[in-house]
Amino acid sequence: MQALVLDQSVQPPLMSVQDIPIPELGPHDVLVKVAAAGVCYHDILAAGGILRRGISPNVVLGHELAGYVEAVGDLVTKFTPGQKVASILTEACGECDRCRSGREHRCRHGKGIGHAINGGFAEYTKIMETSLILVPDGISMTAASLLGCPIGVGVQAMLDVAKIEMGETVLITGAGGGLGTHLIQIGKAVGARVMAVTSSPEKMAKLEDLGADDILLMEDIDFSEIARALTGDEGVDVVIDCVGPTVFQSCVSSLNQFGRMVILGDVTGGEIVFRPAEILFRDAQISGSSGTSLRNLERAGSLVSSGAVSAVISEELSLDQWSLAYDHMTARESFGRVCLIP
Repeated sequence: MQALVLDQSVQPPLMSVQDIPIPELGPHDVLVKVAAAGVCYHDILAAGGILRRGISPNVVLGHELAGYVEAVGDLVTKFTPGQKVASILTEACGECDRCRSGREHRCRHGKGIGHAINGGFAEYTKIMETSLILVPDGISMTAASLLGCPIGVGVQAMLDVAKIEMGETVLITGAGGGLGTHLIQIGKAVGARVMAVTSSPEKMAKLEDLGADDILLMEDIDFSEIARALTGDEGVDVVIDCVGPTVFQSCVSSLNQFGRMVILGDVTGGEIVFRPAEILFRDAQISGSSGTSLRNLERAGSLVSSGAVSAVISEELSLDQWSLAYDHMTARESFGRVCLIP
């Protein structure tokens, strides 16, 4: 089978399309014929050597995927050949305490798909049945590849971690990226006022089309000044940060009293200057969120199936066009998600 292999994690990455064996199945494995795989910034960081921990040598990247069941192991009971499936980001054991409590994304024995084990940038991949769901009818396979990340990841961050409620104001950084474009829609689906922060003027009209109530252009000015001005100097109830250290201070300064901030992304791997008093005297909360559980993967499917959230796809490329995906994403030219079609 054809697969895009990470030969060397450097900048720009050294990656090549190679002919490698179709994976052999264990008793609980499902062989998935990949229909589409989203390119996450996690893949960009891993390919470029910024993210290294736990990444296997010569791995096939791609943790956002959907496809068709090609074959199943002898003990698989949930899936049969021909069905459409999507996965969470981790191959979960299904038996540990975290899996049993619905936290499969943090399985004690979990292996990162497209990280520790081969992922979706290939014609076929194998995943244990404990990490898959059936794709709801009416969802295209390209859209289905985004159910886990970014949509499921966004559902988990906004609904389970931030616990956003109707009528609250949420500010989203990196709003024009793969996460941000879907977070806007999730926020609107629950009845929130959404402020979208972007550094790309050409994306502002598209963000408005997605439903953002306010567009904050991040130039030289601290965007927290705009956020506070738009809320009568109160600040926002929730910040979902998809960018990381470069906007951390502005995110904290945007919070109102008792505000909640969820760190969902870090595109640089850098450090922050942290003044605890700003959190202390705001009575604020800062949380991290990563991955998605099976429950939230299913919730993502329901949101897309109902039309409340639409998959935002910037472009579809073949495996051998990987370098275009890398260039467009690092240059911040893509709007939404770039997908690879094996």
